[in-house]
Amino acid sequence: MKSPLLSLPGAVPAEGRDEGVAAHYGDLFREQRALADGSGLVDLSHRAVVTVTGSDRLAWLHLLLTQHVSELAPGQATEALILTSHGHIEHALYLVDDGETVWMHAEPGTQGDLVAYLESMKFFYRVEVADRTEDFAVVYLPAGSIAEVPDGVTVRETAYGRDLFLPRADLEAYAAAHGPVAGILAYEALRVEAHRPRLGFETDHRTIPHELGWIGTAVHLQKGCYRGQETVARVQNLGKPPRRLVFLHLDGSEVVLPGHGTPVRLAADGAEGRQLGFITTSARHHELGPIALALVKRNVAVDAELLAGDTAAAQETVVEP
Repeated sequence: MKSPLLSLPGAVPAEGRDEGVAAHYGDLFREQRALADGSGLVDLSHRAVVTVTGSDRLAWLHLLLTQHVSELAPGQATEALILTSHGHIEHALYLVDDGETVWMHAEPGTQGDLVAYLESMKFFYRVEVADRTEDFAVVYLPAGSIAEVPDGVTVRETAYGRDLFLPRADLEAYAAAHGPVAGILAYEALRVEAHRPRLGFETDHRTIPHELGWIGTAVHLQKGCYRGQETVARVQNLGKPPRRLVFLHLDGSEVVLPGHGTPVRLAADGAEGRQLGFITTSARHHELGPIALALVKRNVAVDAELLAGDTAAAQETVVEP
C-alpha cells in the first residue's frame, strides 16, 4: 500500500521490502537525530496489521506462538514468533492486547500467509482473525516522545518507543500535527544500532531464534508446546546454534555500503577467502558512521577482523558463540 506521506516535500520512496513508504525526506542524518532526541515519527503504514478477537484469543495464541501470552495484561507489549515444524522462523509478530482485541503488526506483505495459518488453526476456539491492514496504519513514536495519542487508538509501548495502530484515514492529519516525519532509513539505522533483528533481513529460510538473540525477548522457554518447540529446546539444552548475529563497524572510507547478502570473510584471508557469513542489514548512522548487522558462523573468533565484500569491518558480539 502506498502511503499518502509520500506526497510530503522531499520524500524519496523506499524500495524492496519497504516499498510504499519514504526512505527519507531529504536529510537522513537530521531525521535520525530527531528520532534519537525523541521527536518526530516514522511512517510504518506499509506493515501488516492483524487482529484477533474473542474470549479465547490469548489462550489460543498461547498454543501457537513462541511467547507466553495466556496471561498477557492489557497494554503490555510483547514479541512472538511463529516457527516451522523444524524450528525455523516463519513470522515475527509485535503484539499488544487492549482488553478485547490482540493487535499485531508484522512484515509488509505477510498478512495473507499469516491470516491463512491462523485461520487453519482455529478449530473449536472462540476467536476471530482479521486482516486490518487496509484500515489501520502503524506509526512509530520514538522513546521520549511527548506526542499525544488520540483517544481510542491502541498503543504498543516498549523501551524503544511506541507503535500506534492509527486509523489509516487519520495518518496525514496526525503526521502534520506531530512531525517531523522521518523515513524508514533513519528508523533502520537506529534498529541496527540497537542490534534488533528483523524478519527477512537477519533471517533466511533456515534461521532459528537462538542465532539472533530472540530467546527471552520473543521466545519463552518455560511455556507449553508450540510448533518448532523441540528444536528450540534441543538447541537450548544440548547444543549451540550454527550461526550468530554480530554488529559491525564498517570502514568509513567506502562510498557504497555492502548490501544484504554481501559475503563476510576473515580479513586475514582476503576477498577470496572462505565465506563465513553474510551482511543482513547495513546503514549510515548519524554518530557511528557506516554500520551493519551480519550473520556469521558460530566459531568465528569474537575478536577477528572481518571483510564485508571489500570493506573492512570490526565486530561486536550480539549473540555469544
